[in-house]
Amino acid sequence: NQDDSPGVLFACACDSLHALFGDKLKVEKEQSPAQEVFDLLTSRSLSFATAESCTGGNIAHRITKIAGSSAFFKGSVVSYCNQVKHSVLDVDENLLATRGPVCREVVEQMAQGVARLMNADVAVATSGVAGPGGGTAETPVGTVWLAATHGGETISRCCHLGQERVMNIEKATSEAFFLVKALVDK
Repeated sequence: NQDDSPGVLFACACDSLHALFGDKLKVEKEQSPAQEVFDLLTSRSLSFATAESCTGGNIAHRITKIAGSSAFFKGSVVSYCNQVKHSVLDVDENLLATRGPVCREVVEQMAQGVARLMNADVAVATSGVAGPGGGTAETPVGTVWLAATHGGETISRCCHLGQERVMNIEKATSEAFFLVKALVDK
């Protein structure tokens, strides 16, 4: 059940081209999703934070690779375990116990929690099953929930990516940037 949203398709195409051509690949006019979010947030003087589970800090890594990110990037919490989601990001412990970490409510609370913690204008969060193991019938490998919050509004979406761990992390990272851009650029 492959997600075929434009963001995922773009991320797949970029990853495939990068795998084929490596550092020889040059893109002249198109910007990376991270650069687009960087430009958008800096142009509006908005600060940014991330709460990452299945992406393991990859969103923060992509942002901090861009020179000047210290002007708006507040920080990140890699909340790989439920205890950190609860104790650091203030995700409801009962929710984690009953619904599990891969659901809309948890990822929304993660985004809101890191925004409060870092005093950030905009925040994004991810939680999912990157694979290759760990999936269930209800939450198969490749299921990723993302949420972004800004100005009192939180939006979220679920992606069903695939079976390959590294590709799922990369796709989820790109989707997180697309979600932030969709929320802030309304």
